[in-house]
Amino acid sequence: MPIRAVIFDFNGTLSQDEPVLCRIYRELFAEHGEPISDRDYYERLSGLAEHAIAEICLGPDDPRIPAFIRERIDRYRSTVADGSTVTEAMRDAVRFAAERARLAIVSGAAREEIVPVVAAAGLGELFAAVVADDDVVLGKPDPESYLLALEALGTAGSETLVFEDTEAGVASAKAAGARVVAVLGTQAPERLEQADEVVETIDVPLLRRLLG
Repeated sequence: MPIRAVIFDFNGTLSQDEPVLCRIYRELFAEHGEPISDRDYYERLSGLAEHAIAEICLGPDDPRIPAFIRERIDRYRSTVADGSTVTEAMRDAVRFAAERARLAIVSGAAREEIVPVVAAAGLGELFAAVVADDDVVLGKPDPESYLLALEALGTAGSETLVFEDTEAGVASAKAAGARVVAVLGTQAPERLEQADEVVETIDVPLLRRLLG
């Protein structure tokens, strides 16, 4: 079936910012008496929704969770506000895809950090929908976020291509019925095996092959 929509995960996929997030989360966890390593972040936390990570640090229903998330977002925005984590190759790939399909972003990050980065990269007007952590009750690997995006785009999972970089994200998109391409860089290849395809990078030649 022809692809009518393309959905990008944000952190680690559209935006090459996982090292930034790792550093910030390590700082916050240490400040709350729960130090973690880089390995802890990439193996246990990457791909999870904002609230889920805060709960891992503080515990479920901890009253400090909103402040934890607020601080994480503020530190992130101060680092990536110029859009530099969206590479030129990715910008070209998004523009290429936008000429051939409807686009959306589905992320466990907050809307207020996604939208400014995408706008600074000059891509804001190309996305028909953004589904963020703010919009869902259950984050990835639950399919809620992808089902909301499919509804907003007016497409079925079978005619939608998704790019993800984590096991939780792949599981979420697959559960929504989408075709999933996983990009290496955040998690070990064996954790991405549920994807339909695993690639090293997202660029125009890849989009040309997948979209025709």
